[in-house]
Amino acid sequence: MQSGLTLEIDLDKIRANSARVATKCRAKGIAVIGVTKGFSAMYQIVRAMVAGGIDGLADARMENIVQLRKRDFKNPITLLRIPRLSDIAYVVKYADTSINSEVTVIKALAEAASKMGKVHQIVLMVDLGDLREGVMQENVLSTVRQISRFSGVSLVGLGTNMGCFGGVLPSIDNLGLLVQLGQAVERQSGQPLAILSGGGTSSLLLVENNTMPAGINQLRVGEGILLGTDTTHNRVIPWLYQDAFLLRAEVIEVKDKPSVPVGEIGQDAFGNIPEFEDTGIRKRAILALGRQDVYIEGIFPLDKTLNIMGASSDHTIVDITDSSRSIKVGDQIAFGLSYSGLLSASDSRYIKKVFTGRDSNEN
Repeated sequence: MQSGLTLEIDLDKIRANSARVATKCRAKGIAVIGVTKGFSAMYQIVRAMVAGGIDGLADARMENIVQLRKRDFKNPITLLRIPRLSDIAYVVKYADTSINSEVTVIKALAEAASKMGKVHQIVLMVDLGDLREGVMQENVLSTVRQISRFSGVSLVGLGTNMGCFGGVLPSIDNLGLLVQLGQAVERQSGQPLAILSGGGTSSLLLVENNTMPAGINQLRVGEGILLGTDTTHNRVIPWLYQDAFLLRAEVIEVKDKPSVPVGEIGQDAFGNIPEFEDTGIRKRAILALGRQDVYIEGIFPLDKTLNIMGASSDHTIVDITDSSRSIKVGDQIAFGLSYSGLLSASDSRYIKKVFTGRDSNEN
């Protein structure tokens, strides 16, 4: 069956973005870990990131990490979500490093690694204000002392998360505090830390502005490489491509209809009460694309004269009145994606993935 709903992926642009991010960060002594969760770790895209020169891979899903190993990716891989106790054996077997904040979990990792004759690397996450994962600053040294009692794990660094929950922006002050905490850990343990991981795409602005605190030597970058955007700062990154991903959906109806529904209005299929502005009769296209396929709020028409009016589980309605081209049934409308849109589109089994670029035909 041919798919009228496709996600086009330009591997050359992903490779180029990877190379640009890696080069700019490497000039500041910062390693780049390519985050693969945003596209469900599709191996073609991972291969393009690796070809671009990133220093390692990271994902929040063990399922993705296992598949990458089965695809024979030998790159260092970090598990980006605190390990589930039920996954401990898999974490030790397939991931080189994991981020952690719970001593109970770290102890379980140590026991599993010892049984396997391995040493699993730990990055201890520190909460610097975003209030997602991480130990509080005042508990860092005591937590490190507890970790030092476990054989089977090695504390290789400290890390922090910015912007993902509380929207807190990385800064000279909060990342400078991570550096200070790293120095305190080194004094206490008498051992150097290999990693001070200062966040992700949102921290690239500090690299660009030459304001990254000395000592931060790793960033975990996904959105910047994939989309060339930085959602936390609400900006386009001007030295990266923004169009490596393109969603195309087929038009299945074109009709002139009123802009306001006729009749008493109740809740829509998702429990919301829709509101409408009366702008008269409008030409509308219905697409074979719905909320079951993609997060609608995470896509936007490339043609700025088009406007998404709304969507149900199976259909998206687009106002095409002001379009400069004549849109008819069977045509396709192209959309760009935000990070949230890419997350859902990549994981949707209803959207066909089409790869372009010089490596697109390799298995």
